Amino acid sequence: MNAVWSTNQLGELAENVSRPFDFKGKDKVIFVNTSDVLEGKFLHAEYTSVKGLPGQAKKAIKKGDILYSEIRPGNKRYAFVDFDAEDYVVSTKFMVIRPKCEISAEYLYVILTSQLCEQEFKIIAESRSGTFPQITFDSVSYFPVNYPDKINQNIIYRILYSFNQKIQLNSEINQNLESIAQAIFKSWFIDFDPVCAKIAAKQEGKDSELAAMCAISGKSQEELEQMSKDDFAELQATAALFPDELVESELGEVPKGWQYKKLKNLCRVINGRAYKNTEFKDEGIPIVRIQNLTGGGKTVFSDLDLPQDKLIEKEDFIYAWSATFGPYIWRGPKSIYHYHIWKMDVNETIISRYFLYLTMFRKTESMKSAGTGSIFTHLTKAIMESQDVLIADNAINMLFKDRIDKIFKLISLKSDEIKNLKNIRDTLLPKLLSGEINVSSLKDKVE
Repeated sequence: MNAVWSTNQLGELAENVSRPFDFKGKDKVIFVNTSDVLEGKFLHAEYTSVKGLPGQAKKAIKKGDILYSEIRPGNKRYAFVDFDAEDYVVSTKFMVIRPKCEISAEYLYVILTSQLCEQEFKIIAESRSGTFPQITFDSVSYFPVNYPDKINQNIIYRILYSFNQKIQLNSEINQNLESIAQAIFKSWFIDFDPVCAKIAAKQEGKDSELAAMCAISGKSQEELEQMSKDDFAELQATAALFPDELVESELGEVPKGWQYKKLKNLCRVINGRAYKNTEFKDEGIPIVRIQNLTGGGKTVFSDLDLPQDKLIEKEDFIYAWSATFGPYIWRGPKSIYHYHIWKMDVNETIISRYFLYLTMFRKTESMKSAGTGSIFTHLTKAIMESQDVLIADNAINMLFKDRIDKIFKLISLKSDEIKNLKNIRDTLLPKLLSGEINVSSLKDKVE
């Protein structure tokens, strides 16, 4: 039997609660601003002193609340509170939405984070005057909510929850994979662990190659002895590639045979195209802007026929040089990159793009001090091209490339899976929320 559906306005089904946070007896709290949540996730849970908190740190939240930013609703700054939050104080720029009896908090969260709701809220926000696009609960309280009984609300939520859980799991796997790549890079090219292990072993009259094998693998000598013959031989060959001496360079000690090269000798830094807002189109080739890289902003398009070096494709290395800047591996469709982004055309006969990505990831913080600009920090092409990059000998470079390429290939595959899951979820969602798909028969399967 099909579920019976009802429709009512958001303001009739939920309220925007404003509970003042009780600071009595608390020296530290977890303050959550609108920038501290994104697409359902709390980005930190760090305690901070109540002294010096900003003036907007006033609202208390409870399990079952929905946080939804009043500022720029298209930026996906929302989250569902599914935990006890007695130490959390949130900004007054959040709506704290709590449902009434007819609708569950989980189902309402699905509604409020749907594309249809987001698009409607963005239109309202952009129609209002003020410094930022903004909504209030009163301005969106008319929004019509379509809902079945609570049993079917729960089924719909569980279906979408399973998609979101798999998306979250893949995202965490990718974060772990990149952390592994960062750790290997730091060990080999920043801390010189295999080289330093060899030097220390030589000084103590021990087996330097075995010491390097332990440094590379993170295993003890006893654990190495438990490895298969083939794995042991492969690790031994890797350890043999590293020198057992550090020598002075103009930038400090480096492994013997390694040298610094200027980035301009390793990579072409190519400027993006400066577009005027009047040139943006509703269809064509997507234009990637900085706000798109950081998870927000409307996608705009161009119908211009541009040369290949003004286009980016999947796995290209790009660098945002203005405001929120840093390195990115592009994983979207073939696109045009905007003026505030550089395409890093790496000479992969010398190093891999992923090696340079990892290098620039570590250099970004120190580069900020060399930037210009009174409001936003900007880098210049000259600053980028003058960066010193430490290059190992060719054998180690090729070995590192082989290892890191495999890691980034896995990241790319998981990223593709995330996109597919999101597409399926977003295609399914409006059909679920309209009642087009009868979910009553899915109760047992969902449970």
